[in-house]
Amino acid sequence: MSTDESGGKVIAFPTVIDAELVDEENSQAVPVDEPTTDGSSWLERLRTQKRMPILPSYLRSASEAKSAAQWVATHYAHKAGYHLARSPLYALRLAVRSPRGLLLLAVATGRWVTDAEGRLARSETATADKAELYLKLSQQRDQRVRVRWLQLGLMMTLGLVLIVVLPNVLPEWVVWACGAIAVGLLGKLGSTKDNPVVSRAVVSGQVQKLTSDHVVRALSVLGIAGINQALAKDSDAIGFTAPITRDGPGWRADVDLPPGVTVAEVVERRSKLASGLGRPLGCVWPEGNAEVHPGRMVLWVGDQDMSKSRQPTWPLRRAGSVDLFKPQPFGTDQRGRWVEITLMFVSMVIGAIPRMGKTFTLRELLLIAGMDPRAELHCYDLKGTGDLSPLAPISHRYRAGDEAEDIAYAAADLRALRAELRRRAKVIRDLPKDLCPENKVTPDLASKKSLGLHPVVVGVDECQKWFEHPEHGAEIEEICTDLVKRGPALGFVTILATQRPDARSIPTAISDNAVLRFCLKVTGQQANDMVLGTSSYRNGIRATTLSFRDKGIGYLAGEGDEPRITRSVYIDGPDAEKLAARARTARITAGRLTGYAAGLDLAPDEEEDSSTLLADVLTAIGEADKAWSETIVNRLAELRPAIYGPWAELPTGSAKATQLSGALKPYGISTKQVWGTDPATGKGANRMGVKREWIANALTESDESRRHG
Repeated sequence: MSTDESGGKVIAFPTVIDAELVDEENSQAVPVDEPTTDGSSWLERLRTQKRMPILPSYLRSASEAKSAAQWVATHYAHKAGYHLARSPLYALRLAVRSPRGLLLLAVATGRWVTDAEGRLARSETATADKAELYLKLSQQRDQRVRVRWLQLGLMMTLGLVLIVVLPNVLPEWVVWACGAIAVGLLGKLGSTKDNPVVSRAVVSGQVQKLTSDHVVRALSVLGIAGINQALAKDSDAIGFTAPITRDGPGWRADVDLPPGVTVAEVVERRSKLASGLGRPLGCVWPEGNAEVHPGRMVLWVGDQDMSKSRQPTWPLRRAGSVDLFKPQPFGTDQRGRWVEITLMFVSMVIGAIPRMGKTFTLRELLLIAGMDPRAELHCYDLKGTGDLSPLAPISHRYRAGDEAEDIAYAAADLRALRAELRRRAKVIRDLPKDLCPENKVTPDLASKKSLGLHPVVVGVDECQKWFEHPEHGAEIEEICTDLVKRGPALGFVTILATQRPDARSIPTAISDNAVLRFCLKVTGQQANDMVLGTSSYRNGIRATTLSFRDKGIGYLAGEGDEPRITRSVYIDGPDAEKLAARARTARITAGRLTGYAAGLDLAPDEEEDSSTLLADVLTAIGEADKAWSETIVNRLAELRPAIYGPWAELPTGSAKATQLSGALKPYGISTKQVWGTDPATGKGANRMGVKREWIANALTESDESRRHG
């Protein structure tokens, strides 16, 4: 304690010094970072490098090479045809402009002969102090002019001789050809740059090349603090892991964002990014590469708006049928490459706001399924506008509308499907392990009619009408949940589409078990995650960034490692009817026409009657070209015991043949002697029967008469 100058007492505190104890024996600093930070050896560095493809993208597969060759051939064929059609106009232009070309040629010749190009130099030396240089230039000019006049005289003389002599020596057509060439050359000379002879057959769609400066400038205006702070400290804070290259009809840039910045933040500001790049919104597609890290962005900038670019021809427009167990082309990505989808062993959810292509997408998927003759379609258009009506001719069950009877019909159908689900489970459980090693439907098992394990595809538009129904909603939800959970392994495919993707429209137990998801434009995070899965919005998979022009464009999740921007195929009503008609023909040939498509429009729990006789007989014949009548009757009894059972109880084979003959007579079909093998004795014989083509033709005629009647 001490006193200050005024005599007051002051408490003196001891001075505290911050310090640390140092072990003198181990006081040497140890480096934390190793000298080599990019790998301990050159081999490890090589292993981490990404190998670029040897072949360009258009040569990596036969289909892409064929598509590229077709496009090049079409392009040049168009140019050739365009110019050929306008060749008379081109000839007229050349003829009209040839006098001007002749005048320009004469003027140019006169300037050459008189050495006009040196006139300026001589005029600048025509002064007293440059008289000597002027005289030298004048003498040079005189000498040059004499030589050029001599050359011109010789050329004109030779030209006059040729004009007089050649018409008498050469064929007339050669003379005319030479004249036409001369007129053409003079016409070309008489044309101006702003008024060419030949007009353009194609207009160049080339856009400005994407550069690193463009990308950095666009990212800097997004308003992301992490990017702006990093660029303020280091202009090279945004890295590029590979050169910016052409990738299909656009440019690709692999970008490393600054530390702490994720691709999701950039995707959220996609419209600002497009503005920064000066490109339409439909041309700019940033995507993440989660395999590397959340800040690795793949930026693809197309030459043309994805919604306006021409889509390649859908391969299934030409194909006869498909195999649902194999991937099928569903849509195209931003680069115009086909995105394939496998419908078997999965369920699918489609969500979007109205007028964005949800129903058309569902119709495309059902058409794909319908092109497999084995697939049994159950199509429900709860909107009631008839958008799924082209599928009616190939549907086992079909309804359009949400009236009480329509919902009751669907509920009865779903009950039948639940019973079928249980039957299939027992069939698969009882099959030998060598035939069904994985306890699920295989392509071979699905093709065996006797097992009844064919694919069953249920497609529902505006499915919220089912689940929100006050009477049947709970039961429908329970059955659909069962179909989505257990159905895929047993051959059931469920596709649900709604314009209100929330927990009420698609119950969580169903959406959580749907493997495939296709989300077109939605307006909020909840709807986005309801369709694409929890945390999709947070991870940068945001269908909210799609514009109202992006009809048919959405995120496809579940097919591949990462969700992909996919543009579905636009199929209008007439095209859908044509594709369905082709699928119906294939079903008739395969004997797979059943239910509603076969002319039966009863509730699923009602007994079917004999109005399906032709389709049933076709099914009984199977894959054979012909069959005995008694064999057909026995198979019909197995197919529909309630209807054809009494036929099979007839005492003799001839009685069964007579019964079938009488049933087919109203359709204009007469049974005749056909050759076959008796399964009991193994001997061949001629007995009364029918050929498959007779039944198929009669069924086709019946379809056409019903359609036009």
